[in-house]
Amino acid sequence: MNIRNKTALHRLPVFRVLQCQALAAVLLALLCAGLWGWVAGYSGLLGGLIAWLANVYFAFKAFRYFGARSAKAIVQSLWAGEMGKQILAAALFALLFVVVRPLEPLAVFAGYLVVLAVGASALLLLNKNPKH
Repeated sequence: MNIRNKTALHRLPVFRVLQCQALAAVLLALLCAGLWGWVAGYSGLLGGLIAWLANVYFAFKAFRYFGARSAKAIVQSLWAGEMGKQILAAALFALLFVVVRPLEPLAVFAGYLVVLAVGASALLLLNKNPKH
C-alpha cells in the first residue's frame, strides 16, 4: 500500500458540508439562547460541536485517499473513520455530561441531531458543482 493519493480536507467537496454543519450549530445555539436562555444556548452549541467534530474526524480519515490504486487504503480509512467517529462522539458526550454544569440535555441532543440532519441533507441543498 505504498501508492496513495492524498487530498487536503479543505479541497474536498465534503468541506462545504462541514461548513454548513458549523453554521447550523451556531444558528441553533443562538435560537436556543434567545428562546430559553444562555444555558440552553451553549448546551445546543456543545451538542452541535460534538456532531461536527466527529464528522470532521470522519471526513479527514475517510476522504483523504482517492484513485483506483488507493482502493485498499480507501476501504480501510472509511472503516477507521466511522469507528473513530462513533468512539469520539461517545467520549465527547461522556465528557460533556461529566464536566459541564449547568447543562440542558434536551438542547444538547437537539444540537447534535440538527447538525446530523444538516449533514444528511446538505448534499441535496448544495450546488452540484463543488468548485463554486
